[in-house]
Amino acid sequence: MAELEGMEEDEINELLGLRPKFDIPAAARRAVENVGVIAQAEGGFPSRSLANQPAALVSAVLQASDGPVVSRWGHILMRRALASRLETPRGLNPVAFAAMRARVLANMGEGAVARAFVQDIDGSEYDPALASAAFDAYLATGDVLGMCPVARLQSDLVDTPEWEMLQAICSAYLGDTRSADRRLQRAFGTGVADEIDVRLAQRYAGAAGEGGRAVNIEWDGVDELTPWRFAMARAVGEDLPENLRNGGGLSYDISTVLIPATPLLQRVEVADTAAARGVLSSAAMIDLYSQLWSSDSYDAADKSLAAQLREAYVANTPAQRVAAMRQLWGEGNDYGRLVLTAYAAARLPVSEDMEDDAANLIASMLAAGLDRNAMRWADVVPDGSKAWALLSLARPGADGAVDGGDIDSFLDDDGSANMRTSAFLLAGLAGLGRIDSDDLADFSERVGANFERRSAWSDKIGRAGELGNSTLVAMLAGLGMQGRSWEQMTPRHLYHIVRALNAAGLSAEARMIAAEAVARG
Repeated sequence: MAELEGMEEDEINELLGLRPKFDIPAAARRAVENVGVIAQAEGGFPSRSLANQPAALVSAVLQASDGPVVSRWGHILMRRALASRLETPRGLNPVAFAAMRARVLANMGEGAVARAFVQDIDGSEYDPALASAAFDAYLATGDVLGMCPVARLQSDLVDTPEWEMLQAICSAYLGDTRSADRRLQRAFGTGVADEIDVRLAQRYAGAAGEGGRAVNIEWDGVDELTPWRFAMARAVGEDLPENLRNGGGLSYDISTVLIPATPLLQRVEVADTAAARGVLSSAAMIDLYSQLWSSDSYDAADKSLAAQLREAYVANTPAQRVAAMRQLWGEGNDYGRLVLTAYAAARLPVSEDMEDDAANLIASMLAAGLDRNAMRWADVVPDGSKAWALLSLARPGADGAVDGGDIDSFLDDDGSANMRTSAFLLAGLAGLGRIDSDDLADFSERVGANFERRSAWSDKIGRAGELGNSTLVAMLAGLGMQGRSWEQMTPRHLYHIVRALNAAGLSAEARMIAAEAVARG
């Protein structure tokens, strides 16, 4: 009896065979061999598109995709492929396939999508790799308790200090606050976890009880921000020290946007980064700015950008609206601000008076996929200009090659380093089949680009495009655009990606990626 009294509740349940066997009711359960958030009828990729592909190839692509995608449209495409309801490739373990997809989504900054994805899988099916990927997704969205069903079903699945503290938190929210307190005190006393991690867990678990002792959070001596510390601090409303917040990196900026408990102004401040990456849509950005504008908690200085966005929509004249957009764009090359103004740009009347701003207006519309709106400007923009180049790539349909003289004019006016923007234009046109072969050869030599150089990756994506396997092309495209800075994008990769996407029936995505490359330069 004394031994039983010293056990935790989940240990007793395990001993007596009382531990739950599943957390999703049988009627709502889906076979782990076919999981995903988006069905084909909802815009997802064909469910059997990877079923007959080599397991080694699919596994290698997913394992190598270990970070963000530099292209906004490439990110959106990769997210859709990973989140689609797909059958597992023959010869690949279904749980391993799910774990790899969830991990890639989380590493891309898509914590919310990764969380929805892992929720499609019953907790009894989890293995350590899937549990680790799922835990990362829940922490990235500040949803610590979301992991509790799996933690209760398989308490020994992961052997980390965070997992041990999660067990205690889950116990607290199931009503067993004394057991939770004992576990956390034990973690603190034995040094299993750092003091700051335990204190944050105690604060969070304490919110489940009736009163209880206060827990002071001291950040002195803490020089590293971890996913656990970030998520727990956000969840309990604890301000992060500025040095930790500023030095945390891109992944924490993305999580800042995704966690509703984050102060609104901080979410707005990093929204540009999330939008440029592809995590936030233009509509989601507008929603954030609208919340800021309508809030009584911030002064006029804090709301200045929101006020400018409002002017971009409701100013009396088109010139005033464009002026407001120009203020939002600033002097830099902030692609996220182009995403923000997309719908405001689409509402403008076409006018030659706005010729100087046409390139940014068109790039802004294309950042949100508003190609039909952008094409209204085709008769206004000068041939050979940047605006012309964007429309030449974004134009729906396939109505022949563009004029070589116009390309020549664009190259003459290109002020980018090493004619990088011109190389992107040529790569996009070549991938879409919109440039004469002789013109391509001449202009490629002029800008010092070699689009035909091959690699194992280019052969794989090219072959997948020829076979029309859009899912595999999308994943290989995402792999080819791995990086943390747009400067890592190359014209050669762009050519192979656009060409394969176009061949596989993803012409809209091919056009948007090509136009984005010229817009960002």
